[in-house]
Amino acid sequence: MRLKNIPAARPAIEKSEYCIKTPEDNIGKWKESVSGGKPIYLEIGMGKGQFIMTLAAQNPQNFYLGMELHASVLYRGLQKLMADPLDNLLLLNHPAENLCNMFEQGEIDGIYLNFSDPWPKDRHAKRRLTSPVFLDIYRDLLNKGGRIEFKTDNRGLFDYSLETIEEHKDFEIIEKTFDLHNDPVLSAGNIMTEYEERFSSQGNNICKLVAKRV
Repeated sequence: MRLKNIPAARPAIEKSEYCIKTPEDNIGKWKESVSGGKPIYLEIGMGKGQFIMTLAAQNPQNFYLGMELHASVLYRGLQKLMADPLDNLLLLNHPAENLCNMFEQGEIDGIYLNFSDPWPKDRHAKRRLTSPVFLDIYRDLLNKGGRIEFKTDNRGLFDYSLETIEEHKDFEIIEKTFDLHNDPVLSAGNIMTEYEERFSSQGNNICKLVAKRV
């Protein structure tokens, strides 16, 4: 699906106090200079921000970062944040490939991946956010015991993700379900994204896994 370009998006992001323009300036000192010592959780591919904003509002004891590649999409989330500010959430308009240049080892306490692009063609597998390439990046970002929480309605991507994470020596899958909304344990406290609301309303099962860095 072609994304609608919003000309006002990039200028708004560049001047907003809620967006971090040069995250590399905080390497090694995120908790000191940004989060005020609070644990830091990162959503990669935050879309329009419904999930991360709800999570931040419900958990003031934590600090959250919402990352989105597409400026026009992030702009929609920024508009929501400007209308209802949160002091424990900031946004990043950067590609996930840059993460290794933004954080020092162990600076992140948890990562959320919600309805990531499945990149269905085999030749694009390395672009999937649960590919071995990205798992290596997450291993370096997360502290020991840090978690990845992954949700998708794409069964092919979920099966692929189960395989790549199970084969990675630094991660252990501790929970999984192929039908989140009917799982009494994993559905407790579940926050739905905009995509999740749409997909589940169409009768699609939502899959979820939780993996821990070991």
